[in-house]
Amino acid sequence: MINSKRNSEGELHITRGGNYIRDVVFSANDGLVTTFAVVAGVAGAQLSAGVVVILGLANMFADGLAMALGNYLGTVSRADFEKNSLMIEEKEVGEIPEKERGEIRDIALKRGIPAESISEWEKIITSKKRVWVDEMMVWELGIIPGQKTFPVRHALATFIAFAAAGFLPLIPYIYNFSINKFSAAIFVTGLALFLVGSARSGITGKNWLRSGIEMLLIGGIAAAAAYVVGLIIGGR
Repeated sequence: MINSKRNSEGELHITRGGNYIRDVVFSANDGLVTTFAVVAGVAGAQLSAGVVVILGLANMFADGLAMALGNYLGTVSRADFEKNSLMIEEKEVGEIPEKERGEIRDIALKRGIPAESISEWEKIITSKKRVWVDEMMVWELGIIPGQKTFPVRHALATFIAFAAAGFLPLIPYIYNFSINKFSAAIFVTGLALFLVGSARSGITGKNWLRSGIEMLLIGGIAAAAAYVVGLIIGGR
């Protein structure tokens, strides 16, 4: 995995793409569920279509921005943590090499390297400081060195996916469909939830049909809860 980071541009591209897919899929899911929950709650309270649009758009932009900023801060914090961890490992390798050599031998055991080969393996790993530090980063801290982070891009991907998906349940109200608006919103949201859930299979490895149904059920439960709360509040 480290080699793919260092030597294969194609694999680097795929890894970054996978990170963006994760941002897009999970943000789209949140956008659909939270916005439709607002729609369902307002519909349950039997308020006007105008109120649905106002509250739905407000939720879409506020929650989308909050998620984007959270993703940005999380990505920056992770990058800072990895940078600081790298500095600490480099310092320890330089100042307490014997202790670090002992940890390298422990890592060798964890990796299943035969006991008679550990000494030679240790010499190879510790012969180059960069390789030595990278080995410590991966096996001691679970950090893959050399990964580039793009906090702004991740934040934008999160916001755009959230807003685009969150807009879907509002379409029947914004464009004033002549049919029952709430029924149309249910259909549009249900279809989108299933498609987004199916897309998750590319990340989770689960069956696409099962992933789609799971997402549809989870979104349906959240929407039903919001609708019931709206009915209770609207009936008071």
